[in-house]
Amino acid sequence: MEGKRPIRHLRWWICGLLFFVTLINYIDRQTLGSLSVILKDEYGWSKTDYSYIVNAFQVAYTIMQMVVGRFLDIVGTRTGMLASVIFYSIVGASTAFATGLYSFCGFRFLLGAGEAANNPGGAKTISEWFPAKERALAIALFNSGCAIGGAIAPTIALAIYMTFGSWRPAFLITGSLGLIWILLWLKFYRNPDAHPRISTEELEYIRQGRSSIVAPGEAGPIVTWSKVLRYKQTWGLILGRFLLDPFWFFVANWYAIFLDSRGFNLKQSMLGMAVPMICAPLGNLIAGALSSYWVHRGWAPGRSRRTVLMIFGPSMAILLLALYSNSYPVLLLVFAVATISYNCCGTMFLTLPTDVFHTRAVGTVMGLAGTSAGISTFITTFLIGWAADHYSFSPIIIAASLIPAVATIVFVTMVRVGKTEDPEGILLKF
Repeated sequence: MEGKRPIRHLRWWICGLLFFVTLINYIDRQTLGSLSVILKDEYGWSKTDYSYIVNAFQVAYTIMQMVVGRFLDIVGTRTGMLASVIFYSIVGASTAFATGLYSFCGFRFLLGAGEAANNPGGAKTISEWFPAKERALAIALFNSGCAIGGAIAPTIALAIYMTFGSWRPAFLITGSLGLIWILLWLKFYRNPDAHPRISTEELEYIRQGRSSIVAPGEAGPIVTWSKVLRYKQTWGLILGRFLLDPFWFFVANWYAIFLDSRGFNLKQSMLGMAVPMICAPLGNLIAGALSSYWVHRGWAPGRSRRTVLMIFGPSMAILLLALYSNSYPVLLLVFAVATISYNCCGTMFLTLPTDVFHTRAVGTVMGLAGTSAGISTFITTFLIGWAADHYSFSPIIIAASLIPAVATIVFVTMVRVGKTEDPEGILLKF
């Protein structure tokens, strides 16, 4: 790339790479779910058998988020993201050679381990490439790849299956998508301070708009888990995500079953499942645009992010209306609004670590918060199943409506600027 003229607005092209890899990440992840009925019939799996495969992914994903978060802060974004995508692309494609329950569990465990780097890596990249006033919008754009990838994965996987008459090519082809991204990443990604295609004006714009600058040749104090856990802001992010994240998995894993419990047929339930996924990116963009607008108007980033959380966290209480209506359109509307509200909050809790912590600590903090979210998902998945079997979805809907307000209180009260200066420079003025 040396000697070539600068690329205009290079930071947004970098954001595009993050969107692309997140899209691929979710296509790889959802290929199994898209083919689950076919695989269950072929191998005679029970629902319990299938749950083992699903949980194998979740176990690895939960454990590895805090591990890869540290890994990214040690080796850097370029190497860390590259290693992650190479690893899970090979694993995703290799799933085509699975022969039964145990091998599927093994491949899904490895896929979860590899894909755990996506959110910490994406947030760390945004913290390096974007000034505070643009970070929320950048996070929203790259994170929208989750919902879009999840929405198009069934069409891609089933189209491949119908073309070849076998499920194996679906894993081979979707797993190979990462190879395209790897080539683009190697060609175009560098740290902004070392990128040969960034203009002097854009580099200066990025530097002036971020407070987490390390001078050339200065690595800064080493960041460890024990060190970041001394900050109440870290615990605010950990506890906030512990409370808030399960909502997304409730929609992704239980929404169709909820609709079925209300007497709607499979065709209606599958149609209903598409509505929250389609609406999710809208929430990302609303929060990103609104937060960035306020920062452009002179608000401190922390105030902007907290305001979005205070608006949309309590807004998820609209789910309570689902207890009083059996109208299919009303239920779809209620879940659509709640999902938009959740994704507004989701954009903020992915953005906050980039505002609160120096870039050399972002991966570590994101990893710890992601592991906390994974643990809560384990717990709530069991509780949802138990409550739905023994009672109904009513207590689940009540909890999903009210707990986000508690999460908002945690975020707003704990993730604030400290009263004293941080001598190690890990905590920023946000």
